[in-house]
Amino acid sequence: QVRLAESGGGLVQAGDSLSLSCVISGRVVIGEAVSWFRQAPGKEREFVAGLQWGSEKPIHASFAEGRFTVSTGNARMTLYLHMNNLKPEDTAVYFCALQVLSSGVPTTTGAYDHWGPGAQVTVSS
Repeated sequence: QVRLAESGGGLVQAGDSLSLSCVISGRVVIGEAVSWFRQAPGKEREFVAGLQWGSEKPIHASFAEGRFTVSTGNARMTLYLHMNNLKPEDTAVYFCALQVLSSGVPTTTGAYDHWGPGAQVTVSS
């Protein structure tokens, strides 16, 4: 059974940094798309950043370019999101997601097969 579990969320101040982790279990995801999405209150879930596991070509949403970095760790199948210079508008629940049998990195929620329960990130001004 595939399982994704996020951790590392919390309350920070504007300008701070925070890193999220997503441990993936139950499946070897080499070559598959793994991504971060976020959902703020009253808004739709949106793509943040993602990559194909084993690729060194991540993609980032425009708002994430230069501030957020997505990466992987192989000791455990772990996806990371390193966030710098956080802003109050980054407040959201952050989700990791997996698309099996990928041929790219989709940016739409419907393309993903498995999701974690989410981690709350709150940025105070």
